[in-house]
Amino acid sequence: MAQAAPASPASGTPRSRPRTSGADQPGFLYDLMGPRAASIVKWAMPVVGGLIYGFWAAAINRDTGAITGWNVLFGFVCAIAFAAAWIGVRMMAPLMRRELHALMWMAFAGCAFGFIYSQTGATILRSVLMSLAVAASVYVVLFYRYYTHEDAEGHRVN
Repeated sequence: MAQAAPASPASGTPRSRPRTSGADQPGFLYDLMGPRAASIVKWAMPVVGGLIYGFWAAAINRDTGAITGWNVLFGFVCAIAFAAAWIGVRMMAPLMRRELHALMWMAFAGCAFGFIYSQTGATILRSVLMSLAVAASVYVVLFYRYYTHEDAEGHRVN
């Protein structure tokens, strides 16, 4: 089996793009699609996520009953609250150290899941325990990611 050998760095073709400062490219979205598209996606994701979350909350709340104006209002209020919390965490979390960064996303995920789960009619104890499990999972995954992709001051590393 013959396989192509990787190009050597001396051949004139760089193996990867050189990274610029964090101010020029603050995240992988900029690496993936460019600054203009990344800024659109950065603001569209919380809005679309909020609309999905609001629709989901309203659907659970009405419990196969008729769609009423209060149900629609409940969905839109949930959507606005979810999107505003997402935007707030996204703006504040990168300013924190990696532990607090993961902790902020953990709190957001736990609260969002706990509220949606409480709409199903489950007991408060079950809602709290389920949201704590989700929040702990989110914390472990994000702390590992930030620990392996950032230095101690919170700057991205290659």
